[in-house]
Amino acid sequence: MLTPDTPKMWGGRFEGSLSPEAQAYSFSLQHDVRLWKQELHASAAHARMMGITGMLSTHEANRIVDALLEIHAEIEEGEWFPFDEYEDIHTAIEARLFEKIGALAGKLHTGRSRNDLVATEVRMWLRERTTDLARALLGLCHRLMHLAEQHKETLMPGLTHQQHAQPVTLGHHLMAHCWAFIRDLSRLAHAGDRMNLCPLGAGALSGTTFPIDRELLAAELGFGMPIPNSMDAVSDRDFIAEYLFVSALLMVHLSRLAQELILWSAPEYGYVELSDEHTTGSSIMPQKKNPDIAELIRGRSALVIGNLTGMLALVKGLPLTYNRDLQDDKPLLFATMDTVIPSVRLMSDMLEKAQWRTERMRAALQGDFSTATELADYLVRKGVPFREAHHIVGQIVRECIQRGVGLEGLTLEMLQKHHPRFEADALEAIDPERAVRARAILGGTAPESVMHQIEQAKNWLAVIEHQLNELLNPN
Repeated sequence: MLTPDTPKMWGGRFEGSLSPEAQAYSFSLQHDVRLWKQELHASAAHARMMGITGMLSTHEANRIVDALLEIHAEIEEGEWFPFDEYEDIHTAIEARLFEKIGALAGKLHTGRSRNDLVATEVRMWLRERTTDLARALLGLCHRLMHLAEQHKETLMPGLTHQQHAQPVTLGHHLMAHCWAFIRDLSRLAHAGDRMNLCPLGAGALSGTTFPIDRELLAAELGFGMPIPNSMDAVSDRDFIAEYLFVSALLMVHLSRLAQELILWSAPEYGYVELSDEHTTGSSIMPQKKNPDIAELIRGRSALVIGNLTGMLALVKGLPLTYNRDLQDDKPLLFATMDTVIPSVRLMSDMLEKAQWRTERMRAALQGDFSTATELADYLVRKGVPFREAHHIVGQIVRECIQRGVGLEGLTLEMLQKHHPRFEADALEAIDPERAVRARAILGGTAPESVMHQIEQAKNWLAVIEHQLNELLNPN
């Protein structure tokens, strides 16, 4: 357990020790222990660079690297783990290195600081999580495209203001969600460009007098380039804030889709039945099938939004360069990624295993007046100004409501009573399937337009995937 007497990386200047309360308050190993792989990787790269530049002999550099590899194997095999007697992951790994190679371990920290080291490791960790998130998002987009193709002719009501507006297809509706997730992927790729810069070699804030090769370090660790300014290198947390924004907006998009699945699975809609794998029952009501996973995704979007807000508040007004406040960036980032990645995966799985009640969707169009615009457009094609046509069809709808019938109950006689330019083919215009097929414009809901969207989406995803591969697999 961490005590005031535990050796510190900074204790030479001090006669006294932190109080136990202050020690516990500043303890961060429970969070930054996640960075152990990145700590070992970055340290090995630093040791190799020191050997190349002559800061260490080749023998010394090799001994350090070999010892770091041994520690990596020990942790992976469960033989040793950074325990809570150390204040952070850097202290724990350095202490273990001292146990293995003695005083030589002390040379590893030459020319570097925990400031540039942790900034580098968080970027490395986030690069790996970006890969996981990108794969999950790509999977969700492909799942939506597959469903959209299956349901390109499945009719359902399209809504505005939560009221029936015009007929659409389920495929068109699902592609609307897909495009939002494609934008999230694009934002992820562009955020990765700014994340993939290397702070290592910047030292505490002003660089170092030692002949550190920052370009070599950046290349060794798979970064695009070193961060140009050493003060910016250790203080910048924009990349975390940006990832938290991308994640928060992604969770908003997931929450919107989750809300529709929750509504659509209710008996009043009956559009979808979610699988037993993604629903639960009630402790008192035996008949219940609750959409718990969708509700949790909807709810946890609030937590991710909160983490973004917390991060922005954390860095607001911080003077350059490093401040201990920045220790608390990692819990916000880790908690977000722990939420977002499984949320995306679960949404994809939930969509795959759902049963779509297409007959209920089609039946919901019966008597809903959602093809009224088709009648107005019909009159426009006959030369009637749209505003006049709109008013006429509004009167027709009012008469139908008074008679207790939908547009399906109209007769040619009823239509011609409102305007003489209505002919027999006007009754065909109000058919929902005809209305959907007529909207073959780019981006429209007609089946061929949905297929065109799917092909467009595939092309966009191919470009974004290429960007991500270049970013995340530089070697």
